[in-house]
Amino acid sequence: MTVKKYGLIGCGMMGIEHIKNVNLLDGAQVHAVYDPVPDLATQAAILAGGAYIASSVEDLTAQADIDAVIIVSPNFCHIDNLEDIQRCRQLPILCEKPLYISPAQAARLDRFTAAQKAPVWVAMEYRYMPPIARMIEEAAGLTGGVKMLTIKEHRIPFLPKIGDWNRFNKNTGGTLVEKCCHFFDLMRLISGSEPIRVSASAGQITNHFDELYGGEVPDIWDGGYVIFDFENGCRAALELCMFADGSLWNEEISAVGPKGKIECRIPGPQRFWPAALGPAPHAEITRAPRRPKRPVTEQVEIDPKLIAAGDHHGSTFFQHQKFLDVVNGKGRVEVSLEDGRKAVEMGLAAQKAAQEHRVITF
Repeated sequence: MTVKKYGLIGCGMMGIEHIKNVNLLDGAQVHAVYDPVPDLATQAAILAGGAYIASSVEDLTAQADIDAVIIVSPNFCHIDNLEDIQRCRQLPILCEKPLYISPAQAARLDRFTAAQKAPVWVAMEYRYMPPIARMIEEAAGLTGGVKMLTIKEHRIPFLPKIGDWNRFNKNTGGTLVEKCCHFFDLMRLISGSEPIRVSASAGQITNHFDELYGGEVPDIWDGGYVIFDFENGCRAALELCMFADGSLWNEEISAVGPKGKIECRIPGPQRFWPAALGPAPHAEITRAPRRPKRPVTEQVEIDPKLIAAGDHHGSTFFQHQKFLDVVNGKGRVEVSLEDGRKAVEMGLAAQKAAQEHRVITF
């Protein structure tokens, strides 16, 4: 069996999750890593089984035996990394979200897209969480066509990152881009339609006011509400709260239509579950036809090996399985550059709607 060799850019917490999941694959390995923080690169190289430590993105991409690249750098680096890889070689890329962080970067993404011949997969892991994946498969049929979609995320605050880059909007694109582009991607996918307008109320409510970095207090938002209208008449709402550490469920998603309702509930990362409370809860999915009324709830169990390999309930592994098929020329890209662009556009529009206290149309 031919083993595909990956280069990895960015060796922080999420980079480590990608390495752990690639390690579980048959037919792929992380062969080279790059991070400007030497200790992070060394840690990642060891975890990958002795990967080459590159001195730059260009050095990593120039390694002749690299078959594909995974971008897991901070948000503000993504567009730079994409362009750097493209200048060197045409390679398949798995790029973490968001693809870009400001309207000024959109033209650069357009130029990259026009020149890119090799496949690019945007890492929207939430699509591949088993309960959400089942919901996506069943929503249209069970509901008779989704008319109302609600996504609630109640979770812990943003975790510390190297250099504290995620504490400032200028580095992340803002919470509704950085964090919530996942959810806006799900809205497009589940509704099967495109947004036409958005309204929002959001801001920095509780977190990070007592932190100081280089003399600056963080300005990253930690909560709010966002409502989208879609071309096909579907309405979708996001409720985000990032100071809900005591919640049982991290995400609760419901889709409702004229025939019924389907919803899923997903706990937070298992490593944060207090041992004193016993085993961490399993995700759940509930199917509730309208007539006859007969709601049924099912637990969704996930392989413990996949739970241990990251904070996303196995989704990073399932995503990598599909990306490996693409690298081998056997599969198709399921989350395209256009999907990634649309999710960022929705996030930027939601940020603007909240900042300017008005409805934004597309």
